[in-house]
Amino acid sequence: MTNALIEKLTRRDVVSASEIAALAEVLDPPRRVDAHVDIVLEHAYTEHSILLLEGFTARYSTLSDGRRQITEINVAGDFVDLHSLLMKQMDHGVVTLCPCVIAHAPHSRLRRLTEEHAHLTRLLWLDTIVDAAIHRQWLVAMGRRSGLGHLAHLVCELFTRLSAVGLTEGQTFNLPLTQTVLSDALGLSTVHVNRLIAELRREGLVRWSNPQVEILDWPRLSQIAEFDPTYLRLHSQPV
Repeated sequence: MTNALIEKLTRRDVVSASEIAALAEVLDPPRRVDAHVDIVLEHAYTEHSILLLEGFTARYSTLSDGRRQITEINVAGDFVDLHSLLMKQMDHGVVTLCPCVIAHAPHSRLRRLTEEHAHLTRLLWLDTIVDAAIHRQWLVAMGRRSGLGHLAHLVCELFTRLSAVGLTEGQTFNLPLTQTVLSDALGLSTVHVNRLIAELRREGLVRWSNPQVEILDWPRLSQIAEFDPTYLRLHSQPV
C-alpha cells in the first residue's frame, strides 16, 4: 500500500525495513472513492490523516460566493492532510479529482509512530515542509508568472512529482484533470486555460490529449516555467 510513499521518501534518505513496516501498520485497509468526493471537509475536526494511494486529489478553499481556489494537487504517495495530526480543525478541504484509492491513518497510531520512530517522524515532517514549499511556488506563479509560465510550471511540477513515484513513462504521464480544475488551480478562466494549452501545443512543447500529456521539449518548457525542482526535495540528503 505504501509503495509510492516509500519510493518518494527513499529519494530523500534511507528508509529501513522496520520503518516501512511501521508505516504499513499505521494504515487502515485501502478504500476506493469516486471522483468529486470531499474526503476532507473545510472546518471539520478529524481524527485521522489520509494517504493517497492512487489518483489525484486537490486541496481547496472556497469563498462565500462559492468560487473555489485549488491550492495544491496531490498525487499518489502524498499524505493529503498529515498536518491535521496537529491542526485538528481543517482550514481547507480536499476533493478527489478522479476515482482514487485512499487509506486512513488514525491519529492515535500516528502519535505512537512519532514516539517510537524518530527518524521516520523527521521524514514525514519533511513531507509537510515540502507541502509548504509547493504552496510558496504556487503563490509566486499566481502573482508573478505569465499565464503560460504558470501552466508550464504546473506541468513541470506534476511531471516531476509523478516521476519520483514511478508514474511516468518516458516523458508521458496521465493527468485526468478537467479545464475547470485547471482553471481553479491557476486562477484563470476556462477559456484562458484552453488558449494556454493550445499555445503549449502550437509551440511544440507538449502533446496534450486528455488525460495523457507528453512533454516534447523539456528544456524549453522548464525555461518558460523557470522551473527549479529544488523545492520538491527529491535528492538524497539525510535527515
